[in-house]
Amino acid sequence: MKKTILILMIFLAACSEPTESENYPKYNPPSDHTVNEDGVRHKPGLQDPLKNCVSCHGQDLKGGSVGVSCYECHGKKW
Repeated sequence: MKKTILILMIFLAACSEPTESENYPKYNPPSDHTVNEDGVRHKPGLQDPLKNCVSCHGQDLKGGSVGVSCYECHGKKW
């Protein structure tokens, strides 16, 4: 029984979620990005990206002045 529990614990540890830096190695958000959404920090107001995110990420949310596309993480969601 102890062996089964040990194997299960090792399996669960090996399957843990990657850290933010492992998921998004280029991602280095500014300090005003305080909302953690799925392991990635966003600026408050992320529910309305066409109003709150376009100033940095561009009108099409594909990078803008910061060069980080919202589509890199969100895919077709946007």
